[in-house]
Amino acid sequence: MDMPEQLRYVIGQIKKIRTQKGVSQMELSLRSDLSQSFLANLEKGKKFPSVLTIIKIAAALEVNPRDFFPGSVESGTKQQIKDKIIDLLEFL
Repeated sequence: MDMPEQLRYVIGQIKKIRTQKGVSQMELSLRSDLSQSFLANLEKGKKFPSVLTIIKIAAALEVNPRDFFPGSVESGTKQQIKDKIIDLLEFL
């Protein structure tokens, strides 16, 4: 199954924000209660994050889960944003 572009974006943002904050995968693992190997596979696109996983990672990085998704609230209506999230959830 081919990964949707939006999901690739989410995964890329997780790694980008993690590295910008100077957080190692191991440190993120400890903060989020997710295994380091899972996080490594996630960043390689071998694993897909659940909604709960996205929330855990966002909390561990002290960001809003919305920061991982394409665009922002200002770039779309609430319905458009919900539709994007639903599309990603249907893939998972």
